Amino acid sequence: MSTALRLGTRGSQLALWQANAVANRIAAGGGPPCRIVTIRTSGDRLQEQPLSEVGGKRLFVKEIEDALLRGEIDLAVHSSKDMPAILPDGLTIAGVLPREEPLDAVVLPHGAATPTRTIYSIDELVEALGQSPSIGTGSVRRIAQLTRLVPGARFTPIRGNLDTRLRKLDEGAHDALVLAAAGLRRLGFGHRISLALPPDACVPAPGQGIVAIEIREGDRQVAEAVARISDPAAAAALEAERALVQALGGGCQTPVGALATEVTGGELELTAAVVAVDGSRAVRVRERAPRSEATALGARVGARLLRDGADDILAEAARASGGD
Repeated sequence: MSTALRLGTRGSQLALWQANAVANRIAAGGGPPCRIVTIRTSGDRLQEQPLSEVGGKRLFVKEIEDALLRGEIDLAVHSSKDMPAILPDGLTIAGVLPREEPLDAVVLPHGAATPTRTIYSIDELVEALGQSPSIGTGSVRRIAQLTRLVPGARFTPIRGNLDTRLRKLDEGAHDALVLAAAGLRRLGFGHRISLALPPDACVPAPGQGIVAIEIREGDRQVAEAVARISDPAAAAALEAERALVQALGGGCQTPVGALATEVTGGELELTAAVVAVDGSRAVRVRERAPRSEATALGARVGARLLRDGADDILAEAARASGGD
């Protein structure tokens, strides 16, 4: 039997789901077995503070990347939207799992007297939420876009495992939550989605719904095992979206949305938006290119956004400091 690979991950419900999914796929693909190593990150330790105040999403990957660089683990599994646009020297993304639904999802309270309500349009959602709803999300990207849809909304950061967030919602702490649909579906809570927000209303975070596998550069055995399970379509989409973020300056605490999808003819269509934190301005770009030109597509769309005024919006956001 091959020596087991040490697979590093956070210990949250979703992170462990992702780690087990990767381990199972590697084994099914004829690769070595994986031993899951749970690593507590700064983001896990600082549960009570908004991400914007403690350093942003990279706090969910730093300790895991450090362990990978030190040779304490052989591969790391992340939600790709948590990864920095520029990886530490010596590390690379070796593969990705097929993408789950990438959209943001609105979740309304649920109880014995209020079963899950399905919403069919943005207008219906706005009517259901009312004039000044309390919406649970700490994402500056979501807040910026949702403020344009529901100007009177009040936004409150909400952290913790998914079941904890849903319990607080159902107990009346919020009128709605906005979460990644991918996490809800992967953990069996897809039935709680009242409305998946279309990209025209809320462009998701770059990499949302994609599980990324990070390894040390030059580690051929691990690279071969991961390559066998990597999904080409999701890999190309992530490549385009990460190239866009790099073109915009690489920050992960910014109101940037990006979504690359496959269209007819094997092309990628990249939709991107940069929105002022207060919702007052938005710059949007949509372009297509062959899948083989994913990186160039992301760079080109990023350059167009900057030319159209995204640089001013990003500078303001940096001064205000936010988190996704």
